[in-house]
Amino acid sequence: MNSYRDFARVYDALMRRDVDYEKWADYIENLFDMYGVDPKLVCDVACGTGNITIPLARRGYDMTGVDVSENMLNIAREKAEGLDILFLNQNMTNIDLYGTMGAFLCMIDGINYVIAPKLLLRFFTRVKQCFMDSDGLFIFDISSEYKLRNVIGSETFVHCGDKVFYTWQNRFIESKKLSDMFLTFFVKRGELYERFEERHLQRAYSVGEITALLKKAGFTSVDTYGELSFDKPKESEERIVFAAR
Repeated sequence: MNSYRDFARVYDALMRRDVDYEKWADYIENLFDMYGVDPKLVCDVACGTGNITIPLARRGYDMTGVDVSENMLNIAREKAEGLDILFLNQNMTNIDLYGTMGAFLCMIDGINYVIAPKLLLRFFTRVKQCFMDSDGLFIFDISSEYKLRNVIGSETFVHCGDKVFYTWQNRFIESKKLSDMFLTFFVKRGELYERFEERHLQRAYSVGEITALLKKAGFTSVDTYGELSFDKPKESEERIVFAAR
């Protein structure tokens, strides 16, 4: 099943109910200030429909957006009309840029979608050793192990909106630390509803696992924070932010 193919059309409407992207852009800029970096070139990996890329471009950063879904990128390009943003259709684990960047971002679960630790190590290594300035900063977040195991777990959720109805059935596979998500959508098109399905797999990584991979890739400093916070994450934190250099 091709994740984010049909889902791209309804992604923004659903995500904006739960994610304040302007607040995330503020937070990222605050982290830049906190770490004393002033990046001119910023790469947003797993950028989706550009919800982080576009606000930062409007704030003056020279943005590159990378995503594996051409459908998501097409929507991002439409939304970015008038802005000079380079969008690249690439798998993040094989990222290949035209030069180095002052900062890298990978926000709202992009890391969780890399199921194999060896592929995540490859991604971290390419960022650090091939495409990030020596004084650059890498900021990303993950849905925490606590969230995927205990909050999403093996629960079923239902959303009923004016134009979109969906069910979200989940199964946490403990032996593989995988969250297996199956979504069924009914989207109103005129007088009728169109049905489509999506399957998404996310891996539950611990802070220790991520930190070890970053260090192996060559990062020497790794800090963690709670969601939109500058405090250390709590045990029950649902989203954990990393800042590595």
